[in-house]
Amino acid sequence: MVYDFQSLKIKYNEYSNIYQKIDSECKKGTLIRIKRGLYTDDLFNDKELIANVCYNPSYISFEYALSFYGIIPEYVSVYTSAVYGKKNNKMYRMTDVTFDYRSIPDDVFPKGIVIMKNSNNISYKIASKEKALCDLLYSKYPVRSISDLKILLFEDLRIDEDEIKKMDTDFILEIAPLYHSNSLNTLMKFLKKEL
Repeated sequence: MVYDFQSLKIKYNEYSNIYQKIDSECKKGTLIRIKRGLYTDDLFNDKELIANVCYNPSYISFEYALSFYGIIPEYVSVYTSAVYGKKNNKMYRMTDVTFDYRSIPDDVFPKGIVIMKNSNNISYKIASKEKALCDLLYSKYPVRSISDLKILLFEDLRIDEDEIKKMDTDFILEIAPLYHSNSLNTLMKFLKKEL
């Protein structure tokens, strides 16, 4: 479970010194400090939820989401998330876990978000596979030709071409212009020409 300071005040209301109780629980390892004012008692099962609440507003995307859907073959240990309205990218490192946040354009942020449930049946937000692909291409060095895009997709990221064919291309063609990105313009040309 993820707690902010207010929920811990309720949980530990019988203690006269809440700060001391929180510090004691953190030292025992029964409570883990994520960042100032944010804690968890189950880091293993709360990682996706932590990714959503650690830097708001956000949803899981980029490499982590593509790995989650089996689009890229590698296991991704960094929880990559998309944010908007932020000037800088942000990273939080904890024992064995890293949360990485990257900005995307405001207009595209609310589109293509899926609600999933973790092992504790708590909801978290993750990009659809189409949105995760667009977010990732936006965050990469710009590609301007279809041949360079193919190298990026099929050699560097090792995405199976059949996985691209299974995606909702109409959705990609709808949101890609909102990124104002050469890479996404190239993806649109590729989808129109080759699929």
